[in-house]
Amino acid sequence: MSSSKYDTVVDLSARNNSHTLMVELIGAGKRVLDVGCAGGHLARVLVGRGCTVSGVEYDAEAAEQARPVLDRLVVGDLERLDLVAELGAGGFDVVVFGDVLEHLRDPLPVLRGALPLLAPGGYVVISVPNIAHGAVRLSLLRGRFDYKPLGLLDSTHVRFFTRDTLKAFLREGGFAATDLLRTTAGIFDTELELSPDEVPADLVQEVLRDPDASTYQFVVRAVPEDAHAAVAGMREQFELREDAAAARVEQERARADAAQARTAEVQAACDAQVLALQEQLDAAQDELSGVRRELQATHDLRTMRATRGARSVYGAVRRLRG
Repeated sequence: MSSSKYDTVVDLSARNNSHTLMVELIGAGKRVLDVGCAGGHLARVLVGRGCTVSGVEYDAEAAEQARPVLDRLVVGDLERLDLVAELGAGGFDVVVFGDVLEHLRDPLPVLRGALPLLAPGGYVVISVPNIAHGAVRLSLLRGRFDYKPLGLLDSTHVRFFTRDTLKAFLREGGFAATDLLRTTAGIFDTELELSPDEVPADLVQEVLRDPDASTYQFVVRAVPEDAHAAVAGMREQFELREDAAAARVEQERARADAAQARTAEVQAACDAQVLALQEQLDAAQDELSGVRRELQATHDLRTMRATRGARSVYGAVRRLRG
């Protein structure tokens, strides 16, 4: 069985490689749709990382090589397929377009078609070549735009991307980039076979002033940029905050009620204590009044006795004088 020219060995130790970067952005344990899965080279690595992978492939022979490792397989022209009808809506955490979109006549509807395939929280991972690589720029200055079997000017590329046009493409497709990575290659290290002898050194330095002159591929993770979804997300966050605030209000109300109950208990105890003290005071005042009455009676009695004695002496003296 023949293999696709796009099949490769994915070496995760090679950091300057689009497949390695895609695997990292995809993550582990995901439900993945590999669009343009070829012979399944990427799918095998993802399955090894706990992912469930379905695939879409135009090349029927390559698709059969991938079939054993795939959960589901759709074979056909990507620009004609209805993937929601084939695979259902909302069934994937990640939809991968690895070096695919640049081969399509009109990739925008295909990108938009990924939106209904994604589960909540899902995203797309995309790799595309950079048409603004310095080798392409300098080749054009020499009047050359030579297609190759693979690489920056793959003979089947019909759509080209720079950093800015990729971002604009994502926005138009309903996505926003959260991660924008790149692989690099020197100006004279690509398959375009440009030689340092062909271009002036000062021109090379001028081209290299742009950091993307060495960018070979862009690898991007992008999430749906949906105003309705954003509003719904904000509403959900506000509802959660409202629920939390209401719970705090109930908690504080319960604490206030408990404090009020404790205050009432304390007040009742204080009232009882005040009443008891008042009763004791009343009793003490009654006792004091009784003592005062007794003292007054005693005083009155002594006064009366003293007066009687004085009267008796006075009467006797008068009798003697008389």
